[in-house]
Amino acid sequence: MSEPDLAWVPGQTATLGSDTHYPEEAPLREVTVDGFWMQAHQVTNTQFGEFVSDTGYVSVAERPLNAADYPGAPPENLQPGSMVFGRTAGPVDLRHLNLWWTWTPGACWNHPRGPRSSLTNRDHHPVVHIAFEDAAAYADWAGLELPTEIQWEVAARGGLPHSTYTWGNDHEQPGQRLANYWHGEFPYLPDTGYGQTAAVGSFPANGYGLFDMAGNVWEWTVDWYKDTPDAGGCCAADSIDPRQSQFQVPRRVVKGGSFLCADSYCMRYRPAARRPQPIDTGMSHIGFRCVKR
Repeated sequence: MSEPDLAWVPGQTATLGSDTHYPEEAPLREVTVDGFWMQAHQVTNTQFGEFVSDTGYVSVAERPLNAADYPGAPPENLQPGSMVFGRTAGPVDLRHLNLWWTWTPGACWNHPRGPRSSLTNRDHHPVVHIAFEDAAAYADWAGLELPTEIQWEVAARGGLPHSTYTWGNDHEQPGQRLANYWHGEFPYLPDTGYGQTAAVGSFPANGYGLFDMAGNVWEWTVDWYKDTPDAGGCCAADSIDPRQSQFQVPRRVVKGGSFLCADSYCMRYRPAARRPQPIDTGMSHIGFRCVKR
């Protein structure tokens, strides 16, 4: 196993969250955290492949599905696969995610766009289609752990206590390349060089030497999701989506945004941003990195 590339995040009292963006980020609050090490880069296809070769691990997206767990799902969807992003032909109603997300049988970490795709020229891109169990298994194999939501956000801020972005308060200016989020018209017309994952480290590091803490792929944390980050005492049962109670799948917090975060649609490539993700679902914009406490 290759040695992980770890950067030090010092212990501190930090201001987290936001009262001025999405409601699930509030309230603004102070937290105290001990110092820890974090992987400087998101886990890559090469690193995850090394784990699979060493252990024979089969990812969640590659395993057969139990129809009882997915009531009402079309039979053609009840086979191993994952959700894959596809650009639309033109402007669409941004309220309907199904217009750019497609359940794709055969999609998994080493076939990121479906069974005929491969990792050619993607060795150093972040691994995707990673369910929580996959990330946790890799971390255990590597002698590491997954971060808490607090650890992740403290690390992402890079020592800038009240900043909006990982690099400061000013939005990226024309000609700058500070993070891999969606540049252009979402979800159909990305600017050249955007609209997909990038090799890790393609954009500047933050103040702690951590790369891609904004954009590229969402990253798993160990925290169960509730609508406010200071809810405390949340458990798996509390995290189930009340709007889809037929699916009894717990959700954990993912952080950091992805290459699909567009200012016109999902301005969540900020440290305070957070989203729920069902633990059994990897997608083509979800990966992870680990910490060492």
